[in-house]
Amino acid sequence: MSVTAVDGFRAGGLASGIKESGAPDLAMVATDDGAPVSAAGVFTANLVAAAPVQISRRHLTDGRAAAVVLNSGNANAATGAQGRADAVRMCELTAQAIGCATTDVLVCQTGLIGIPMPMDPVESGVPKLGAQLTADAAGGTAAADAMLTTDTVRKLTTQPVELPMPRAATVGGMAKGAAMLAPSMATMLAVLTTDVAVAPHPLRRALQTAVDASFNALVVDACQSTNDTVLVLANGAARNDPITAPRGFAYAALVEALTAACADLAHQMATDAEGATKCVTLTVRGARNAADAQQAARTVASSQLVQCSLYGKDPYWGRIISELGVSGAVFDPERVDIAYDSVMVCRDGVAVDLDEGARDVLSSTMQRRDIAISCDLHHGNGEATMLFTDLTHAYVDENMGTS
Repeated sequence: MSVTAVDGFRAGGLASGIKESGAPDLAMVATDDGAPVSAAGVFTANLVAAAPVQISRRHLTDGRAAAVVLNSGNANAATGAQGRADAVRMCELTAQAIGCATTDVLVCQTGLIGIPMPMDPVESGVPKLGAQLTADAAGGTAAADAMLTTDTVRKLTTQPVELPMPRAATVGGMAKGAAMLAPSMATMLAVLTTDVAVAPHPLRRALQTAVDASFNALVVDACQSTNDTVLVLANGAARNDPITAPRGFAYAALVEALTAACADLAHQMATDAEGATKCVTLTVRGARNAADAQQAARTVASSQLVQCSLYGKDPYWGRIISELGVSGAVFDPERVDIAYDSVMVCRDGVAVDLDEGARDVLSSTMQRRDIAISCDLHHGNGEATMLFTDLTHAYVDENMGTS
């Protein structure tokens, strides 16, 4: 699995000393020959965009890239001109290591905000890492490990691309993220690779579509970070007829595969979220339109009261209908249905009188980690789905300070 599941890419990771713990903290993904390929990115909407976000945006102007260099342990955010210079220096070192132009390197960083980047470990670590990149699975695994912060497990994915051709194509990916997870995106980094031949413009459109349906539909704590970045590199090794516009069967197949990869990684983030004991798939249907459905779902998923009730294993649907009511969606409260998995707990805006069997099923449902909640507003055809978690004591413990 991961980025090296795609022919033509190498990866690796190591401990450079950025993290005082000695854990892996420097990763790299690059094309085999150092040649730039089609590339695209989606970045945080936070006005306080970190230095690596600013530099990667600049380097993606031509829609081409040959490598991505990543570090964990320091976000290099709110670090001013020096932070931008440090991010560029990481790109320079990577370019020297793999044999490409500095502007063909993208950079991702994650960790604490407002702390100057320790560059001595980078100066020695990047050349060493560049010399040991490998195309085998171990390289992808090492890279995925080196980008983690408070994550407890690495996050990898591989998805097939169903192109109209004999030869199979693939999307591989890796990500990190365990908190500050809220649209748009999260305290997350993700790097995807594919061997599909596609021009930069349709690749960018395809990635945005995939992100909207996955990372942008994920909530852990309704906080948005400074460093959020999702990148994709497409080397064309599958030798399909190049996708030159965002339309047609091949383009749709690429969108489907990218969406599946991002959704898989987003679900892994939710199940590994800081302190989480529940991973909830919330669907709002029957809204006036898609925008209302999205707003209603996001409001419920971002509610600390709803999240706390889930932590308490309490199917307290009253908090859900209350949040629907303040979401801005238009509906008749006396037509709302709410169900936890298969058990309807609210019909036409009032409580359902559950028999003993239904209560037992509901109690069993609330013990599980994965739960589905559905809300039907019976007001139109709009529908939206959000992935979110509960809010626990462990989350508070993790986020009480910077240490």
